[in-house]
This record gives sequence, structure tokens and C-alpha cells, in this order.
Amino acid sequence: MIRPSPLLARITPRIAVVVHDLAMVWLAWLLSQWLRYWLSDVGYHEPPQMFERELPVILITQGLVLWWTGLYRGLWRFASLPDLMNILRASVLGALSIALALFVFTRLEGVPRSVLLLYPFVLTMFLAAPRLTYRYWKDSRLDLLRQHASQRVLVIGAGAAGDALLRDLGRERGLRPVGILDDDSSLLGARIRAVPVLGGLDRLPEIAHEVAADMLVIALPSVSPDQMQRVVGLCEATGLPFRTIPRLADVIAGRAQLNQLQEVAIEDLLGRDEVELDWTAIRTGLAGHRVLVTGGGGSIGSELCRQVARLGASRLVILEQSEYNLYRILRELEARYPNLSLVGVIGDCSDVHTAHEVVRRHAPQVVFHAAAYKHVPLLQRQLREAVRNNVLGTRAIAEAAREGGVETFVLISTDKAVNPASVMGASKRLAELYCQGLGANCAMRTITVRFGNVLDSAGSVVPLFREQIARGGPVTVTHPEMERWFMTIPEACQLILQASVQGHGGEIFVLDMGQPVRIRYLAEQMIRLAGKSEDEIAIVYSGLRPGEKLREELFHPLEKYRDTEHRKIFLAEPPLPGWQQLLRSFDQMALAVAEYNEEELSRLVTGQLPEFSYPNACKETVDS
Repeated sequence: MIRPSPLLARITPRIAVVVHDLAMVWLAWLLSQWLRYWLSDVGYHEPPQMFERELPVILITQGLVLWWTGLYRGLWRFASLPDLMNILRASVLGALSIALALFVFTRLEGVPRSVLLLYPFVLTMFLAAPRLTYRYWKDSRLDLLRQHASQRVLVIGAGAAGDALLRDLGRERGLRPVGILDDDSSLLGARIRAVPVLGGLDRLPEIAHEVAADMLVIALPSVSPDQMQRVVGLCEATGLPFRTIPRLADVIAGRAQLNQLQEVAIEDLLGRDEVELDWTAIRTGLAGHRVLVTGGGGSIGSELCRQVARLGASRLVILEQSEYNLYRILRELEARYPNLSLVGVIGDCSDVHTAHEVVRRHAPQVVFHAAAYKHVPLLQRQLREAVRNNVLGTRAIAEAAREGGVETFVLISTDKAVNPASVMGASKRLAELYCQGLGANCAMRTITVRFGNVLDSAGSVVPLFREQIARGGPVTVTHPEMERWFMTIPEACQLILQASVQGHGGEIFVLDMGQPVRIRYLAEQMIRLAGKSEDEIAIVYSGLRPGEKLREELFHPLEKYRDTEHRKIFLAEPPLPGWQQLLRSFDQMALAVAEYNEEELSRLVTGQLPEFSYPNACKETVDS
């Protein structure tokens, strides 16, 4: 059997449509003349003939106009009001063009002017009716199929996102919208794309049962986390599966498409209101600049790279110790920003020679220092590595930046640096002290940004819980009263960028973390979002580990703090460290690291941080 070529298969339907439309042009012209004949016989001595001598001129002229107006770029299957307006436009322009052409060829002999007035309206009807009839037939067939084999979907949200979702659901064979819920009482009884608004969200369990819904879809992309928690609770009460469309911030950032259905993520429940930023100031501080990001393959570092690339940096240099992480972020950025000057360097920022060579070779103007070890229990046994990487690594890259003429140096810190109870927190506090002292003793703008936990970052509790739930549990929580602050990775990075352009040098900026969240609540929500119950996935309390606190702090008791021009960024004002004494202490730490002398390192760290007691933490770890 000979099959037609793909090109022929595409062209044949178009030819059929053109032939149909030309036939409609002929019929419209003939009917216009008959209407004129029936209304009045003035100017006619005999009825109009089926084939007049002007017919070729009419067909050619109108056919060219239909082609020029783009009528054949649309599909009959999706004929809509814009298509009807285009048909009317083509008919009116066609009538004017025919009048001009006939005037040139026949001086309009035997063509009453009233025919030219009737013709565009008759033609519009003849071209539009078959298209609308075809769409109605296809939609009826699709509705019939859906009634027999489809999921009945109840949509939550009657706003613009809900309308767009209904439009897209109308094209899906497997999903059939049966109703909409919205708290706006004025919409009750209204119809959106022929789908009725049935009531408010409080009636969700009742209405879902009445309409025999198979699935719930949340179409509230800009709703607050508190409202999302309420909606998810109502959805869970129905026992039905539910999905959501992405958050507006993710759509704007290009991380998702507006009507892409996905499972409700823990970020939807624990995220916060959208951050308002001074993008003009941020873009001015980064666009056209050379930027270095250390640890650019990690959770925070990679998102900083994405934001910097999007803001138009002239060159982005990524220093990363992990070969695979560097490869992954480079691949992503090369695909999304092909015109960006992008450099990847495998290296350890605590290597003084690497730090100085990267700065010397690429001459960055802005440095974001995100490279750090951050796993609290793991670092409790690794004081030397914590100091080598988090403390001496910060000194190495900061000194290289100062000597290389870098304009702005930004250290990414953590709330665990406040009254540190862990090796990780102590190492980050020492890094803060160094940058604070450096900022007060050199021209380089040295800024520290301190914030709490980041949702879904590598090695954090969210991916751990997700893995435990996938295995069938149990989910391990250290203590039922443990609380932590959380923010999303994009929000943290955006606030880091905001702080980087508003600091003058030597500041420690603290991000507003909102309300702390109990880790127990986090585990419970993740279990529910996975479609499980606590009867299926148990929560086990394992007890606090060495170095962990029940509640973290954002400010040290001796630190003063005040508001800044941005409502989500505070300025901490700790006492300035003794700079010369701090430099001597860091030199001694470097020597102790080289000699693998952890006892001396412990003495030096506690000497700088009297509130930190490493021997006690170490003893608890050994005993455990």
C-alpha cells in the first residue's frame, strides 16, 4: 500500500479548505444578486445567472484577500470569536477589492451597488457557519467521549488562572471539568467556559461528593501559604487526589508553566508571601559586571548563578569543588543563556593558590561566597575540616578578592552562627567575624547575609523526609518541640542579591524568616502530601543530636539590630572584633590545621567564641 507523503498529508486539508471557501464566495455572490433581484427588480431585466462573466475576477480577488488576512493559518477545530472577526474583516476588504477590480475591468457594468453592500455579510455567514458547526460537532464528540471515559475534575479558584485552566482542560481527553469553587459569593451560579460555579471553598467536601468528582485541581497560583494550608486541608478531607498549578513566582522565573498540573509541594505550604525587590538597583549592581560564585554547584550557589545570569552579568565564573555539581550547573546555564560568558573552575576555595589565581585570571567585580560545609551532625566530628573549609576558605577567597580589587564581597552565613552550639555554627561565626573586621579595614564592600534553613536544599530535612516516606517510613524527627525557620531557595537568593546592593561594607544583614515551623508539623504535612497517613507512615522521635538546638536564633544577645530600607532585611550591629588579634588567631588556626592538631584548634576556636564549648560537644558525640 502506497502511503501519502507527510507534506501531501499537510497540504491536502488546506486545499480542501481553499476550495470550500471559493465555493462559498461564488454562492455568496450569487445569493447577494438574488436577494437584490427579489427585493427590487430595478436594474435587472432577467434573473441573475449562475455563472456571470465577472465570476473569475471575484474568485481570484476574494481568494487573495482571504489568503492575505491569514484565514488559512487557523484550524476549524478551534474556531472562535477572533476567527469570526477575521472572516468579517476579510469579507469587507474583499468587497472593496472586488469593487475596485470590477471597476477596472468592466466599469461595474451590470453590478448593482447594493450587491456589493450585501455580499460581505452573506459571505461572512457562509464562511463562519461551517467552521462553527465543525467545532460544535468535534466538541460534542469529545464531550461524549469524556462522559464515558474521563476523570471528573472539580476546579478550585475562578480567577484568571482558573479560566485558563478550564480552557486547557477542555482540550484534554482524560479530564472533564464538572464545577468550580470560589469564595467570591458574587460568582455563585455563574458559568465560566460553560462550567458552573457551585459554591464556596468551605463546601468542598460536600460538593465534591455531589458532583462525583474524581480529582481536585487548585488554581490559586498567588495564594498565601496560610490560605494554601486551608485549601489543602479541605482537599484532604474529601479523600480525593488533588493537584495544583505552579506558584506565580515559579511561572515568572521560568521554572514552570502556568497550567502545568503538579502535586502540592511542601514549599506551597511553608513558603511565604512574594518578595518585593528593588530589581532596578539589583540589576544596576550586577548587569554588565564580572561575577564569581564559590560553591556555585550547591543549592544556594546554583540558584545564585541562575539569578546572576538572568540579570545580565557580563561574565559568570563558578568555583566548585564537586566535579558533577559544576558540570550540571554549567550545562543548565549554557542551554538557557547561550550568550553568557561562562567559566567553570574545579577547585577548593580554601586552597590559597586556587583562590588567588581565579581572582587574578578573571578579575571579578562581585564575589558571592557560598562554598561551605553545612551538615551539623557530620561536622561535629570534623573540627579540622570545618575550620579549614568554612573559616580559612573564607579568609583565602576574601583576601584574594581584596588584593584583586574586587568591589563587593558577599558571605553567605547561617542562623546557626548565633550563639553556636555546633562546630558548623562556630565555623560560620568565625567567618562572619573575619568578614566584619575585613570590611572595617579595607575599601572592598564586605557584606554578610545571615538566614535560616532553606527548603529542599541538598542534605536538608525535606529531601531526607521525602526519602523516608518513599521507603515506607518511619520518618525520624529529633524532638517534638524542635522548630526551625524556613524559606525557599529562590527567596533566599533574591534577598541575598538585594542585601548585596544596599550594603556599604562591614554589615551583617539578617533576613526576615517569618514564623518558625515545628519539624513535627513539617513531617506530618509531607506525609499527607504523599497521600499517606500517620497510621501508614510512623513518626519516630530520635532525640537531639550533639550540636543541635531546639530553637535557632537570628541575633546574638549582644547584637543591636535595626530595620533597613527593605522590610525583609534587618541590619545586625555586633561589636567589632579586635582585628589584629583576630588575624593572629587565624594564622594559628592555619598552623593547627596543617599539623592536624584538633586540640589546639579547639582552644583557638573557643578562645574567639567563649559561648562555644567544643570539648563538651565532642564528648557527647563519642559517648553516643
